[in-house]
Amino acid sequence: MTKRTLEGTSRKRRRTSGFRARMRTATGRRVIRARRSKGRARLSVSG
Repeated sequence: MTKRTLEGTSRKRRRTSGFRARMRTATGRRVIRARRSKGRARLSVSG
């Protein structure tokens, strides 16, 4: 069996697409707003 080539890191994932990272920029805030209005269960990556 071959090794999986894409193994994500949870710290990197939280840093780039976590809630606090989204709130840092205007477009990120727009993403959160859009997900809230759509009624998403998860607004962003956490943990």
